[in-house]
Amino acid sequence: MLAVLVKFPFATRPWALPVLIDLYRSAEDDRNRRHRTPARIMCVLLRVVLARFPERAVVFAGDSGYGTHEVARFCYCHRDRLTLVRKAHPDANVFDPPPPYTGKGRPRVKGQRRLKPRQAVGAVTTFTRLEVGWYGGGKRTVETLEGTGLWYKGGCGLVPVRWVFVRDTSGTHRDEYFFTTDPNLTPTAVIAAYCGRWNIETTFQEVRAEFGPETTRGWREKTVLRAAPCLFGLHTVVALLFHALPSAKRVGAVSWPGKATVTFSDALCAVRRWLWDEPILPQAGADAALDKLPAAVRELLLTTLAPAA
Repeated sequence: MLAVLVKFPFATRPWALPVLIDLYRSAEDDRNRRHRTPARIMCVLLRVVLARFPERAVVFAGDSGYGTHEVARFCYCHRDRLTLVRKAHPDANVFDPPPPYTGKGRPRVKGQRRLKPRQAVGAVTTFTRLEVGWYGGGKRTVETLEGTGLWYKGGCGLVPVRWVFVRDTSGTHRDEYFFTTDPNLTPTAVIAAYCGRWNIETTFQEVRAEFGPETTRGWREKTVLRAAPCLFGLHTVVALLFHALPSAKRVGAVSWPGKATVTFSDALCAVRRWLWDEPILPQAGADAALDKLPAAVRELLLTTLAPAA
């Protein structure tokens, strides 16, 4: 699934809205066709986005499954509009550019090996302190170190990358390494981009909780192909409808201690109330009867019809 991060004025963190989805089949299920890895599927989805929005520049933050050399090479080929940000292995191999060809033997495809990120971090004692965007939309002070190099894979060429080491000064998160295919991307931008990726995990949880995919009723391939894109797309539709509603219509939210922002369940409840109150019941000819109801009874009716879960 490919989602875009949208910062709504009513939320404290960006929301990841699904825009494209494709079905992954395991190698065992793909016996009669060419197997498509998650990385290959993601390259297809990214190509669709680039073709659909030719004026946009895209920063793609993916987990380790999408951080392959294939995806990095694809992003580098479209480097004028597409950048990859993902976690890096502390012992990743990076190289210098190949030396000029001397005219003897086969030309070298890569230069000398540079220090691995873990080795480079262990060789210094002074780090750069930065305040960066963090998980949940907040800020965090971290220590960073960065380096550059060329990522090599036999038969696939070289991809310039910049790696970034991150140490959380508060001690709540472990040390992390990231890399990007844009050598000019700052560590602040790299960290913020990857931290924003966590919002898609929240989207998965919200879709499971509110719409119920991945149940025993939806294990067949045709069912998944038919229902899954609609359910994830419905998440995006609900968020956009809630954003379009006037403030007076954004009602029905449930409060609890510690809650400081609008959740997706609040948005879903408000959109359901609006659908019952304006498009559905009036078109069914029940608007005259509803107008005769006391305000408290009307509110009870809408609250019963439009629960968030």
